[in-house]
Amino acid sequence: MTKYQIRSVTMALCLGSLLACAQTPGGSSSSEAPKLETDDQKTLYALGLLLGRNVKTFALSPEELAIVKAGLTDTVTGAKPQVELEKYGPLVNALAQKRELAGAEEAKKKGQEFAATVAKEDNATKTESGIVIRTIKAGSGASPAATDVVKVHYEGKLIDGTVFDSSIQRNEPEEFPLNRVVPCWTEAVQKLKKGEKAQIVCPSDLAYGDSGKDDIPPGATLSFEVELLDFKKP
Repeated sequence: MTKYQIRSVTMALCLGSLLACAQTPGGSSSSEAPKLETDDQKTLYALGLLLGRNVKTFALSPEELAIVKAGLTDTVTGAKPQVELEKYGPLVNALAQKRELAGAEEAKKKGQEFAATVAKEDNATKTESGIVIRTIKAGSGASPAATDVVKVHYEGKLIDGTVFDSSIQRNEPEEFPLNRVVPCWTEAVQKLKKGEKAQIVCPSDLAYGDSGKDDIPPGATLSFEVELLDFKKP
């Protein structure tokens, strides 16, 4: 995490405190949701959403969020800091990495359990690399090579069912070179035949790893529904 990212985290926590509803230990809201009537208000809220992605790394409990708010309040009001920023500020990176690693390991365990469950279903196979492929609709003919350009309809989900990307919802198939995507896709789609639809379960090390990406948490196992519509040489 760079100094810029640390500033982004701080801004995100600040915006989260001001724009989001304050959370009590029971998870209830202690204030009304902010009014989003003007474009400026909506843009500021969008800024909070973007910056807020950085906060997930810390997995703050309500008590920890209260501590962060206290630091923010002391800075804004000019109160005397309760700790030395020069001493504890540099430790932010280490804490972020520690929390991220812990979250990734927990996510991997849950992902392995999810993959094992899918692997037991009918028409499911597991590759040596750990990918699970479950045929939903059979295809026919040849399969693409890694260097081919494939045309697919797909929907990607986290193991809790959250959709993070979907050409199906956009109603627009995607075309791309098969060797320009995550390793899981490169390997698994080569095993599909034209017209085949399958569930592909990707372990994190063949997807976005311990770092995650955008709405994909660190260590996340991903589940895709993929239909291979066509493929061709580049």
